[in-house]
Amino acid sequence: MKKLLFLMAIALLISGCTSTPVPPEWQSQAFAALNRYSAAYLSGNSRVADLEFKRAQEEIARTGRPDLMARIELLRCATQVASLDLTPCAGYQALAGDAPLAEQAYASFISGKWHDLDATQLPKQYQVLVRQTQAQAAKNEATAPMATNPNYSELHHMQDPLARLVAAGAMLQREPLAITEIDLAVETASSQGWRRPLLAWLGVQLKHMQSAGKQAAAAGIQRRINLVLEKH
Repeated sequence: MKKLLFLMAIALLISGCTSTPVPPEWQSQAFAALNRYSAAYLSGNSRVADLEFKRAQEEIARTGRPDLMARIELLRCATQVASLDLTPCAGYQALAGDAPLAEQAYASFISGKWHDLDATQLPKQYQVLVRQTQAQAAKNEATAPMATNPNYSELHHMQDPLARLVAAGAMLQREPLAITEIDLAVETASSQGWRRPLLAWLGVQLKHMQSAGKQAAAAGIQRRINLVLEKH
């Protein structure tokens, strides 16, 4: 999680920093609040998550820079996508006119709109995945549409767990995922103890098994869901 926060927050917010050796107070405060927001949101604590994100907004507002505000709104949307909250990214949309190309590309990425996406504008861990998908789509258009899911092997190579879940959530908006990718998302959330995305991805896994008529597997998944819900 910290790696993605670094990419989406520190690396982006740093553009507002001066050349002084000590970072401005707003920057360190905003990053700390974003870190707490992400941890609270992924654990399922919406009240704390909302409070921490508001703190981050207040710190960014001190700069008077809507482009930085757009960036943290994208971080919030990405965290929601990881948990399969696929509601429109309203906070970012209100600021999209002030967002640089990299943020515009990231907004398209997390919403699953990859067709004309310039992969070079994305964080590096997503570039190969998008290029592979675009190449497969172009191949399908040139021949006959494929009934099988595309090869998302690059998803398995992502080291950062939150980045992997964000990518999986973006992919799910494009088309149904294979069970291998769904299983990967479930176990990624499980290994981190992230309650909110775990419940969301277990729900996807459950529906897949029910549709396939695998009732024993579905029952096992339901037991996992019940355990998460009962102990919260």
